[in-house]
Amino acid sequence: MQTAKQDAINAIQQLPDNADTEEMIYRLYVLENIRRGQQDAAEGKTQSAEEVLKDIQSW
Repeated sequence: MQTAKQDAINAIQQLPDNADTEEMIYRLYVLENIRRGQQDAAEGKTQSAEEVLKDIQSW
């Protein structure tokens, strides 16, 4: 398992050479949110699609 730092380095290295700072930050933002989602799923902190739809309907 790689560290968060190594994941960030790999993600940035995969960007084209002309990528700007905003693109780099966005890529890291997306990767972090994916990591958090995976962690939540592993810990059972998820909701079924039916539960989400029910919550949305109550808005």
